[in-house]
Amino acid sequence: MTLLSKTPSFVAAGIVASAIGLSPAEAANDVFDLSPDQTGRVRAERDAVAIAAIPKGFKFVTPGKLTVAVSPGGPPLATYATDAKTVVGADPDYAFAIADSLGLELELVPVAWADWPLGLVSGKYDAVISNVGVTEQRKEKFDFSTYRQGLHGFFVKADSNIREIKEPKDAAGLRITVGASTNQERILLKWSDENVQAGLKPIELQYHDDEAARLVALRSGRVDVIVQPHAQLVYIATRDKNIKRVGTLSAGWPERSDVAIATRKGSGLADALTLATNGLMKNGAYAKVLARWQLSEEALPESRTNPPGLPKS
Repeated sequence: MTLLSKTPSFVAAGIVASAIGLSPAEAANDVFDLSPDQTGRVRAERDAVAIAAIPKGFKFVTPGKLTVAVSPGGPPLATYATDAKTVVGADPDYAFAIADSLGLELELVPVAWADWPLGLVSGKYDAVISNVGVTEQRKEKFDFSTYRQGLHGFFVKADSNIREIKEPKDAAGLRITVGASTNQERILLKWSDENVQAGLKPIELQYHDDEAARLVALRSGRVDVIVQPHAQLVYIATRDKNIKRVGTLSAGWPERSDVAIATRKGSGLADALTLATNGLMKNGAYAKVLARWQLSEEALPESRTNPPGLPKS
């Protein structure tokens, strides 16, 4: 996977960190640039096709700018830089590339996750780029332009004998830690039922309240696998260097679940954003953004406007 040329590989980063006494977080920052300067950020060219698709008379929150809300929930998707005020990560980088494509300056607005729907409806920002999954319920109020797959990750201890988890039978008999009432739990219960019906062992789900407890359970050997959003575990694996990925799981299993730019319903901006994303895919900028944050596994083959979303519960 391509990284910035100045960035050491995962292995090299671990050796360097050990040699000079870096903390795990500092070692992770050798791979993920969390500085406010972002000298390696991927920028894009103006996309005439996408610009032409912006509805005539569309009023941006600030003329000449694309105002985008993002929730700094944690690396590598979005977090505060080392200056504790600049928001950096894969979603901010993608927002910059989209703004470039539309010939606009980016105005990035950090918001709490719970606040983005009301802020978007009330016109505080033009779009939300913050790991928002497409659901049928959300489509009633918002339009979507997809840009990543919604993935969960299967991760195990670095010295585990588990090599790959791709389908239900691969998880038969394994002890897996998840959060209660999560999408991961819902899917894995279905997987376990399939295994039992096929004469295989069920999956043993163990519940822990938070990520720290799940990681302790994995590292202590009380469970075999941790399952939670893929991007989170990519960063943890880089930071701690004692877990590894053995598979991914679509958040919409058995269907694909997409992450998308959210815009106001009927605003007309979604089609322009979809064209901009497809342009970024064609010119290579899209792949560079994902690779920079170790998220190439989450790439989509194309962007779509308002595709089928996760069903209402």
